[in-house]
Amino acid sequence: MASSSLSLFRALLFLSLATSAFSTRPYKEGLTPYFYNYVCPQALPAIKRVVEAAVQQERRMGASLLRLHFHDCFVNGCDASILLDETPTIHSEKLAGPNNNSARGFEVIDQIKAEVDKACGYSLVSCADILAIAARDSVVALGGPSWEVQLGRRDSTTASRTTANNDLPAPNMDLPALINTFQKQGLDTKDLVALSGAHTIGFAQCFTFRNRTYNDTNIATHFTRSLRSSCPRTGQDSNLAHLDPSPAQFDALYFHNLLTQKGLLHSDQALYSGGSTNELVKTYSDDVEAFWDDFAKSMVKMGNIKPLIGNQGQIRLNCRRVN
Repeated sequence: MASSSLSLFRALLFLSLATSAFSTRPYKEGLTPYFYNYVCPQALPAIKRVVEAAVQQERRMGASLLRLHFHDCFVNGCDASILLDETPTIHSEKLAGPNNNSARGFEVIDQIKAEVDKACGYSLVSCADILAIAARDSVVALGGPSWEVQLGRRDSTTASRTTANNDLPAPNMDLPALINTFQKQGLDTKDLVALSGAHTIGFAQCFTFRNRTYNDTNIATHFTRSLRSSCPRTGQDSNLAHLDPSPAQFDALYFHNLLTQKGLLHSDQALYSGGSTNELVKTYSDDVEAFWDDFAKSMVKMGNIKPLIGNQGQIRLNCRRVN
């Protein structure tokens, strides 16, 4: 009986601490990298283990998890809305044009959620925070920089397919459109170039670069020939091409490619097309440390886009649906 009472006391104490962590801090205090330090110090190591295993199994998964965080934050803030499945009342962002049949890694997020809840003994860590941490851990797993992830986000109870269609950067955008899209999120030109450097890892599908391959003039001839061999004018939309020569290594070759007109997407090459971002592309091409430093800062800045904090939103028990 005494043992049972002690266990109940500990469970109630843990629940009290967890509730306090998410409910008592006013919104104006913002996020903090120490949010889970006392209530569940096992949370971040658990996330890291799952991410490392997933990336080891498939290197491309690192880019996919990073992309999920991007595509989450650009749609009404970093609130895990991208993870919600379609329901009669939720128009899933997974079905938006920029995500449909291309956003991936949802099963890894499910696995992370299960493992971190098991480690904490309670559904304590938000899906939004999981996305932010998994993005950082993916970059590190692929040889890139680390940074302190700001934490304390809560999860949305809705999604917006319309906003996803309207606000996510498109692969055919020119520089003014890209600058405007990022400014809408409170991100400046340096953030645009640094965060575009995420394309130093991963792949893109044929339909995203077909128009550039057959119609753009600022593209290297031999590069065009190579792309056309795997991406015909019609069909084979899902065929993949790597975004830079080392798609499983977080380096600066993406920026080297731009200098030689070998950016895969029209929106990539737009960063080095005689506009205001040319010099920054050159800087990052010559100095990977400068790129890494600015990328890390911009990731933190992006992660601060309209978070739900305090009593806003919820902590989802399942990242794919509201409680």
